Amino acid sequence: MGEKLVTENRRARHDYHILEKFEAGIELRGTEVKSLRAGQMTLKDSYADILNGQMYLVGAHISPYEKGNIYNHDPERQRRLLMHKREILRLHSRTAEKGLTLVPLRVYFKKGRAKVELALCRGKHHEDQRDTLREREIRREIDRALKNRQHPKPTAPRQKS
Repeated sequence: MGEKLVTENRRARHDYHILEKFEAGIELRGTEVKSLRAGQMTLKDSYADILNGQMYLVGAHISPYEKGNIYNHDPERQRRLLMHKREILRLHSRTAEKGLTLVPLRVYFKKGRAKVELALCRGKHHEDQRDTLREREIRREIDRALKNRQHPKPTAPRQKS
């Protein structure tokens, strides 16, 4: 059984240098799982924070389940992330001393369980973002040139006279 992608944070790859990636489980309540299966989640401006030895996903929005009842969840609540204690402590020390941030890259289901892919990131400056865009444009031009070179236009077959 593979992975089913729920949402992806494309902005994170633009705004941050990604140093390391980690996988964590998410502690969810009742209708949140149904909303996730329907793809009703956004990771815009969200991050992971460590409080009292526990890791939390802050700022992620899971829309209330449309067929839910009075027991629907708060869309903006902090959700606990499930990782081993030693991993949490290691990440806490790295984020505290070097000024790094934990940013969620994507949320997906793996073997029926909701998972989040976190990245240890350093923020990009405006110049870095321009460099990234320039490199992407150069890569596109190279790919376009190679594609045109490999597939020349077909010529009409010669007729024998």
